[in-house]
Formats: sequence, C-alpha cells, structure tokens
Amino acid sequence: DIATFREENEPKSNGLGDEHAGVATAVWAPPRPTLSVLTDLPTEDVYEVQVFDAKRGCRLVAAVEIVSPANKDRPEHRRAFVAKCAALLQNRVSVAIVDLVTTRNFNLYGELLELIGERDPSLAPAPPALYAVACRSTRQGTTGRREAGMHTLAVGQPLPTLPLWLSEDLLVPLDLNDSYEMTCRLLRIP
Repeated sequence: DIATFREENEPKSNGLGDEHAGVATAVWAPPRPTLSVLTDLPTEDVYEVQVFDAKRGCRLVAAVEIVSPANKDRPEHRRAFVAKCAALLQNRVSVAIVDLVTTRNFNLYGELLELIGERDPSLAPAPPALYAVACRSTRQGTTGRREAGMHTLAVGQPLPTLPLWLSEDLLVPLDLNDSYEMTCRLLRIP
C-alpha cells in the first residue's frame, strides 16, 4: 500500500523545525546465497526476424529463427535456443526455424518437441539434420492447439515456402528460396 508506505516513511517533526528532523534507517543485508558457482553463460548468436502487429499494441506475432553453428555446439546452447522457441510458442507467437547447419547433426525442432512433450511422426525414424519448420499455437475457445509443418532440406535443392502466421487466420508465405537467391545477388555470392 503506497499511502501506508509514505506515511510510515515520512520524516516526523520533532517540534524543533525541519532543519533538525531526521529519518532513521535500518540496516539490512540479504542472506548469503545458497549456491554460488562459476559458470560459462552461453553467448547466443541471434539470427532472427521479428514481426510485430502495430495495430494491436506492437505485440510480437511471428519470429524467424535461423539456426547458427553456435546454437548447436553445446547442450546448454541447444537448451537455450529450444527454451526461447518454446517461450515464443507459449505466447502464441508463430515461429519458423530454419536449420542449415551441416557441421552438427542435432535437430532442435525435435528437442523443442521433447521439451513441450509432443512428437512429430515426420521425424521418425531419425530426425533430419537439415530442415525448416513452421510452428504456431492457436486457441479454439478454451482449448489450445499446436501445429507444425516440417520440411527436410538437402544441400543443392530448393528451399521450401513456409507459412508465417500473423494471426489465427492470416498468414504470409515465407519463401526461403527466393530470400536465399536475393541475398546471394545482393552480396554478390555466385
């Protein structure tokens, strides 16, 4: 209660005038931590595009996460990436994950599903190392639903077009192949 806090903490007049008024302060020290360890906090390479809905309060509605080699090099980096994607989905943000990392064979989409307790039959028997997936969380009344569409990628083959959901019933096509080709032209990559 702000009013009570102000009342209790306002200086009291001692009848000698304001120049002699004082405030007593109590000394408090926090308790010692129960755990104190040195750790190597992962520095995350972030390659993403975020899409905001400007009409409804600049709410984040979609994110394109491009997996980097650093996202896959250690278990704690993979967990951080997967936790970030899970948090986005929990907030009903559409997430596209594009994994073109050929040097490490972990499937972060599979790890994301494991974290949220789901399975995708398209990952059996062994999840592909290169893939693109579009995920979203929707709400139908009081029931939530998660949807995903995964595409296996192959070096030298065209990239797919993914749905990037901006709302429950509005999507834009995310043409990964056109984006890749335009980037190569802009950067003058043959």
